Amino acid sequence: MKHLKPVLIIFSIFISIIFIVPTLLVLPFSSEKETANLDEKLKNPPSVEELANSVEVAVYRSNQDLIEKLPLEQYVVGVVAGEMPADFEKEALKAQALAARTYIVNQLLLEDSTVPKGADVTDTVSHQVYKNQKELAGLWGADYDWKVKKISDAVLETMGQVLTYDGKPITAAFFSTSNGYTENSEAYWPNEYPYLRSVESPWDSASPRFEDQKVIPIKEFEQKLGVTLPKDGSVGTITSRTEGKRVAGVEINGKGFSGREIREKLELRSSDFSWYLKDNHIVIATKGYGHGVGMSQYGANGMAKEGKDYQDIVTHYYKDVKITESDKLLQKVTAQR
Repeated sequence: MKHLKPVLIIFSIFISIIFIVPTLLVLPFSSEKETANLDEKLKNPPSVEELANSVEVAVYRSNQDLIEKLPLEQYVVGVVAGEMPADFEKEALKAQALAARTYIVNQLLLEDSTVPKGADVTDTVSHQVYKNQKELAGLWGADYDWKVKKISDAVLETMGQVLTYDGKPITAAFFSTSNGYTENSEAYWPNEYPYLRSVESPWDSASPRFEDQKVIPIKEFEQKLGVTLPKDGSVGTITSRTEGKRVAGVEINGKGFSGREIREKLELRSSDFSWYLKDNHIVIATKGYGHGVGMSQYGANGMAKEGKDYQDIVTHYYKDVKITESDKLLQKVTAQR
C-alpha cells in the first residue's frame, strides 16, 4: 500500500490538470458578451454585363492619329453604326452586332502587330469601321436619336453573345453584298476555315450594290495589270471560277492572274467580273460588293425581311457555329492584361 500512495497522488494530479487547464483557458472569455461573429459573404462571379463594361477597347482613330478607349459594348454600338445602315431590319442589326462583338473579342485575345502601339484595333476596314457618338450625330443629324436607339437596342439584346467554333471565337468575316453566293475562305484568303463555307444568298439581288459597271481606258488597264493586249482584239480568258461563282483565274496575253489580284489592281467592287472592249476602253461589269466571305449584310437584311431572326441569319452564313456567352472569354481577356 505504501508503494501505491505515490502512484495515486500522481494520478490525481494528472486528472486535475486535464479538467482544470481547459477551464482556465476558457475563463478569460466566459465573462465577456459576444460582440461580433465571423461573417460569410461569398462573391458571385461577375455577370456578363459587368465583364463587358469592365473590358476596355483601345481604338486607333486613323484620321486623328490618336487612341480612343471605351467599354466593349459601347464599341460594338459604334461598329454596327459604322458598318450597317440603321434602317436595316432589327434582326439584321442584331446579327451584325453578334459578328462585330465576336470579331473584337477574338482580336483582344490575339497579338496583332499591325495595329499601332497601345491600340487593340483600328477604325478602318482593315479591322472594323467604328464611329463614335459625335461622328454619328454629325452624319445622322435629325435622325440621330432613333437610329442610335435602334442600334443600341440591337446590341443590348445580344449582349455578351459571341459566335464560337470548337469553343473558340470565330473569324466573323462580313461584307456588303454577294453575287448570289458567299465564298469559301481559302478562295480569297490563305487560310481555310470550316465555318466560312460558300452558301447561297439569293436575297442580295435586291441590294443597290448588286451590279456595277466600270469603264477603264485601255492604257490604264494595261498599266495597272502590267500587260499588253494582243493586236487580234482579244481581252483575256477566264480560266476558272470558285465555288462561290467568282473568278478564280484569268489569263491575259499569256499572263495569269487570280480573281482577287484583278479586283484589287483594278479597284473593282467584286471578284465576280467580266469585261469587253469598246472604243479604246475596257467595260467591266461586276456582281456583288466586297470579298464575299462570311455574312452578307444585304443578305442578312433580306432574311430578316422574310421573318428570320438573328440566330437563323448567323447560322446560315457561318456553318456549324454556336452562339455562346462570352464571360469565360472576357475573363481570359482580363487575365491577359
